[in-house]
Amino acid sequence: MRSLKEEIDRRRTFAIISHPDAGKTTLTEKLLLYGGAINLAGSVKGKATARHAVSDWMEIEKQRGISVTSSVLQFEYDGYCINILDTPGHQDFSEDTYRTLMAADSAVMVIDGGKGVEAQTRKLFKVCVMRRIPIFTFINKMDRDANDTFDLLDEIEKELGIATCPMNWPIGSGKSFKGVYDRQKRCVITYSDTEKGTREGEAQEIPLSELDRLTGFVGEDLREKLIGEIELLDGASAEFDLDKVRRGVLTPVFFGSALTNFGVEDFLQQFLRMTTAPLPRKSDAGTVDPVEQPFSAFVFKIQANMNRAHRDRVAFMRICSGRFDADMEVRHVQGNRVMRLSQPQQLMANDRKILSEAYAGDIIGVFDPGVFSIGDTLCMPKESFAYEGIPTFAPEHFARVRQMDTMKRKQFVKGITQIAQEGAIQIFQEFNTGMEEIIVGVVGVLQFDVLKFRLENEYNVDIRLEPLPYEHIRWIENQDEVDLTRLVGTSDMKKVRDLKGSPLLLFVNPWSVGMVLERNKGLVLSEFGRN
Repeated sequence: MRSLKEEIDRRRTFAIISHPDAGKTTLTEKLLLYGGAINLAGSVKGKATARHAVSDWMEIEKQRGISVTSSVLQFEYDGYCINILDTPGHQDFSEDTYRTLMAADSAVMVIDGGKGVEAQTRKLFKVCVMRRIPIFTFINKMDRDANDTFDLLDEIEKELGIATCPMNWPIGSGKSFKGVYDRQKRCVITYSDTEKGTREGEAQEIPLSELDRLTGFVGEDLREKLIGEIELLDGASAEFDLDKVRRGVLTPVFFGSALTNFGVEDFLQQFLRMTTAPLPRKSDAGTVDPVEQPFSAFVFKIQANMNRAHRDRVAFMRICSGRFDADMEVRHVQGNRVMRLSQPQQLMANDRKILSEAYAGDIIGVFDPGVFSIGDTLCMPKESFAYEGIPTFAPEHFARVRQMDTMKRKQFVKGITQIAQEGAIQIFQEFNTGMEEIIVGVVGVLQFDVLKFRLENEYNVDIRLEPLPYEHIRWIENQDEVDLTRLVGTSDMKKVRDLKGSPLLLFVNPWSVGMVLERNKGLVLSEFGRN
C-alpha cells in the first residue's frame, strides 16, 4: 500500500494544446492506447461511419470532427497515474482551453511539421507563459512532407520566445521519412507504420557507428545529411537543462507521427521522466503544499448534460493538496457552507466510474446541484482560503436570442442558463427588462452554432439568433458609487446586466469607451469580469 506522498508523487497532470488539425486528439488517443485505457484508437474525422475519438464525446463533435470542449482522461502507465486534459484547438473555444490550463502542471504542444507555428499555437502558448508551466513540443505528421527541421525550431524560438532542445532528429519526411536519430542513445530508430490504430510496431535501433547498416537502411544521401546535421546540432543547439524545462524557458522537442504511432511511446516515457509531480499552488492564505496540507481543490470547468439520460451537471475539480475520500465533508468557500461532494467520479471523457479516493494532481467530477461556479475553492471544514480566481474572457461577438416556441419558456431559460454557467457563453439581460430579452456574448462565432445545437438537442428548444453590432464590453468596477440611470453614454452604447445582476456596457466602437469615461468622471471600467 502506497503512502500519501508516494501516491501524489506518481501523479502527472498535463494539457495537450495545438492549432486545429495538428493531430492533438490523435496523439491523445495513442497515449491512451499505450496506457491500455483503450484497445483501438478512434478516428477524429467528421464521417458518420467512422469511429470517433474517445475524447470527442459531444454529439456536435462527432458530427463536425472537431473538439469543442475540454475532456479529462485518466490512465495508468509504468507506475504513473496520468491525467490528460485534452483541449479544443479551435480559437473560438480558447476560453475553455485557458481554464483547463489553469488545472494543468505542464503542457504538450503539438505542431504540424508541414505548417509550423500557427495562429492558435501562439495564443495558447502565451497562456502557458502566463502560467509559467513547462512546455514539451511534439512535432507531428513527419510521415507527410514537412518543413525544414532547422526552420521549424527557429520558428518556435522566434515566434514563441522559448529556447528549443531537440531530443531526437528526423531523417527525411513524407515518403522519404526513415525514422529519427535519438541524440541520447546515439542511434537511429527506424520508422515503422502502425496506422490501423494498434500499438504493435517493429522499430529497429541502428547505432550511428554502424555506417554500412545505416546506409543500407536510409541511403547514402540521407546518411550524409544526417551526420552533417548532427554535427551542427551538437555545436549550435541549446543543451538540455531540466531546471530550465521546469521553469518554462526551454522546450524539449520530439519528432514523430501520432497517426502511425511512431515516436509516441518514446515521447511518453521521456516526458514522464522530465515533468513533475503536483507542485504547490498559491492561495490568498499563502502557498498550499500538495503533500503537507489536507484536501483542497478548485473548480475549473462545469459541464451540463454529459449523461443525457440523467440531465446531470458535473463540476470538474483539480485536487491541489492532500487526499480526497468520498464520504468526507468539505467547505465550499465561496458558498460558505460545509457539504459532502455527491457522486465523485473518475472520468474517461463522458464515461465515468464512482471513486472512493483521489489525490493531489487528480481531476475528479462531482455532481453539481447548481451551487458551484468556475473558480470556486473547496477545502477542509476548519480551513477557509481561496485559490487565485480564473478571469473571464471578454466576448467579442453578440446576438439577441429569440425563442421560436414561447410555450417552452421554462426549458429555454433553464437551458441557456445552464450552458452559460459552464462558461462557454455569457448571457446578458436588457438593463430594465430582465429575462424577457436575452443577449448572448461569445469569444468565437462557432459558439453560436454550439449553443443553437445544444438547446435543440439537449433541451428541445429552437432559437433564432439576431447578430448585434457590438464588439466591445466593459464591466463597471465601482457600480456602488455610480448612478447608472444618470450615466451619460454614446449613441452606440448599450447597458446590460449579467447573470449575477452586475451592470455592463456594450459598445460598437472602441473609442466610445474613452468618451464615456470622459463624460462620467469617477467611472471605472474593466475589460475583465471576475468569477
